[in-house]
Amino acid sequence: MSLADELERIASLHERGVLSDEEFQQIKARLIHQLPQSGDGLPAGASGSLEVSQLRRSRDDRWLGGVCGGIARLTDMESWIWRLIFAAMFMLWGTGLLLYILLWIFVPDD
Repeated sequence: MSLADELERIASLHERGVLSDEEFQQIKARLIHQLPQSGDGLPAGASGSLEVSQLRRSRDDRWLGGVCGGIARLTDMESWIWRLIFAAMFMLWGTGLLLYILLWIFVPDD
């Protein structure tokens, strides 16, 4: 059942007097807070795409392009960990450098 259907159902219960005002507000708040985890009413993978769309290159935490600083802010990890990951990927067939350059080009600045 979609979020709109659930909200409509609890609204009708509230109108009929089955739910008090306080119960209605609590259930509505719980349904809305569950939205990002459950994906109700959103296409599959939409919550992940929302996170990726928030990716921005950092202006403060940067050595070259700010890619590692931006990823660190999004994932709540330290930027030095991401720099280490990119360096390790560079040692493995140069994929880290290629990925870093692509992110530098396509990810917007903060």
